[in-house]
Amino acid sequence: MAVQSTLRAANFQQHFSQFSKSYAKHRPTVQRALNITFALYVLGTTYRAFAARPSTPLPGSKSKGKAKDDSKSGSPNKPPRVAIDALFYKRLSTILRIVIPGIRSKEALLLLMHSSLLVFRTAISLYVAALDGKIVASLVRAQPSQFFFNILRWLLVAIPATWTNSWLSYIQNKLAIAYRTRLTQEVMKQYLDDESGGADGKVYYKLSNLDDRIKNPDQMITHDIQRFSTHLAAIYSNMAKPVLDVILYNYQLSQNVGAEGLLGLIIFVQSSAALLRYMTPAFGSYAALSAQLAGQLRHTHSRLAEFAEEIAFMGGEETEKMLIEREYATLIKHENRVLRKRWWFGCVEEGIIKWLWGSFGLVLCAVPVFVKLPGVATLDLGGRTEGFVTNRRLLLSSSDAFGRVMYSYKDLSELAGYTSRVSMLLETMEDVKKGKMEKALVSSASTEKNASILRGRGQIIESEEIQFENVPIVTPNGDILLRSLSFHVKPGQHLLIVGPNGCGKSSLFRILGGLWPVYGGIVRKPAASQFILIPQRPYLSLGTLRDQVIYPHSKDEMEARGITDDDLLKVLSYVQMEGVVEREGGWDAAREWRDALSGGDKQKIAWARLFYHKPKYAVLDEATSLVPQDMEGQMMEHATELGITLLTVSHRPSLWKYHATILHYDGQGGYIFTKLDAEKRLALQEEKQSLEAKLLEV
Repeated sequence: MAVQSTLRAANFQQHFSQFSKSYAKHRPTVQRALNITFALYVLGTTYRAFAARPSTPLPGSKSKGKAKDDSKSGSPNKPPRVAIDALFYKRLSTILRIVIPGIRSKEALLLLMHSSLLVFRTAISLYVAALDGKIVASLVRAQPSQFFFNILRWLLVAIPATWTNSWLSYIQNKLAIAYRTRLTQEVMKQYLDDESGGADGKVYYKLSNLDDRIKNPDQMITHDIQRFSTHLAAIYSNMAKPVLDVILYNYQLSQNVGAEGLLGLIIFVQSSAALLRYMTPAFGSYAALSAQLAGQLRHTHSRLAEFAEEIAFMGGEETEKMLIEREYATLIKHENRVLRKRWWFGCVEEGIIKWLWGSFGLVLCAVPVFVKLPGVATLDLGGRTEGFVTNRRLLLSSSDAFGRVMYSYKDLSELAGYTSRVSMLLETMEDVKKGKMEKALVSSASTEKNASILRGRGQIIESEEIQFENVPIVTPNGDILLRSLSFHVKPGQHLLIVGPNGCGKSSLFRILGGLWPVYGGIVRKPAASQFILIPQRPYLSLGTLRDQVIYPHSKDEMEARGITDDDLLKVLSYVQMEGVVEREGGWDAAREWRDALSGGDKQKIAWARLFYHKPKYAVLDEATSLVPQDMEGQMMEHATELGITLLTVSHRPSLWKYHATILHYDGQGGYIFTKLDAEKRLALQEEKQSLEAKLLEV
């Protein structure tokens, strides 16, 4: 038995010796194969890690059954869909075509510069790792001249290293600004340009008034686009650079300790990374929900500023405070929840990436010290020290790169959240341009009779005259004010519109201005550009006094029309406001004009704006309520001289004589359209007031 055991041991030793010699002979080929396999493994693992996955609903939302592949995630009361899935990559590719329009664009050039700097920085890191080992080796060998020479090399390499790091940060910030600029320009083009809004345009108006999906477009355009651009600029370096580092660092490490150790590294890292991915919370959903809750809080504050007067009169401070505090508490509750998840996940992440991977790395670095590798010469103490320090530096860098790959998944999840928000804005604007609005409807809209009207669409024909033929007047929430309206206004025939509040007077103007859709019948009217609205409280823009009169024209556009400041002064004389130029300090004086001018002066400025533009039609909504009656008569007569047809809503009997026809709503869904006999109507009005006075006496 003992002899057999000895023979078996000798036989095994002989086979092992033969295998060692054969392996040492073919080790360079095996090393290359292992290195190539490792590089492919890293690339494949990274691809699988960021490949499309099933969608994740927002935290707190309930989902039953299988999630539908619905890209329209911005419907009312429905949380946006956030996940690193096919929908996310589809949305991201759409936005990327906006922010990087071509390979010759500025953004593409910045990306190329950024990539070159990332590769250069990795090369510097490899050189520094080797230099670090040489410095320690010269200390161990007590070689002062070599030590100070290596220190000099260290100081010299610091020059390109610091330059590269600074440039990387600069280029990344420039990329974020470039992305934000491209995206903001595209959004503003669709949001404000008439040409991008189909036949009628006014996407900014329809988004706020005809659709319920986006409550706070201002926050999306300012905050969400900025956050998306910053994350998109950072995600490239957070993904590409670590993957490159892992491949290069481990290739260099394999040259020092052998590529065989990479096999163990693959198994160890793969298992721990899978555990880490499994424990990663849904940071993308949290980011999207944080942006949504912040937008709701901002919207609540904006409502307080918008309706401050009404709230002050009603004494609603406590109620508004409660509403704002409720929105703030919801936001803070969510942020605290996210902080708690980030805390425990940070503990797990650091424990695995820094300490667990670090301990395995130390074992890997010790391989050349304790194991005789085939084909590698035996080193002295200084050589072993140099090798250990270099390998340790490379392994720390590789471990850090692995960690950044794991962190990048979290960054990509947050990017998915902001991508969802930006895509919601783009998709909703696209739907609005096509006339696909989603609005909460009143209960009466569900009846079959009303629903049939809401499903219909009318016809709009461009004409010099205004003619409605069986046109229903319907509000955006489906409230049908009139089932069929027909009237005809020829140029020069001023129309007076009267009726109780909420009967459809303003709705008619919004149809004429192309703001509201037509649900039936035929509307003949000029283009929306041939209408000007003067409300009771006119809009005064930011800018100079001249800008208030010529709005929305600029000074260059005014001069291109051959109009001078003297001509504008003459326009102001028609509304008896020529003195305002000298009083306010000249045409170029800039003020907050809504505070600097009285209510009557604001209405006069609006009339001067009307005389400057000279449209075919003017919509007057209580536009003379704050000016004297003799002044309103002069303005009416001058508008008639300019060939402007007036569509007037007013309760002032003094205006009746300037109008040829009247459209009278009864407030019950009926109306009367007829010629206006001002004298007869005034006589009836006086008789009515006399009877009311006698009834009061009784």
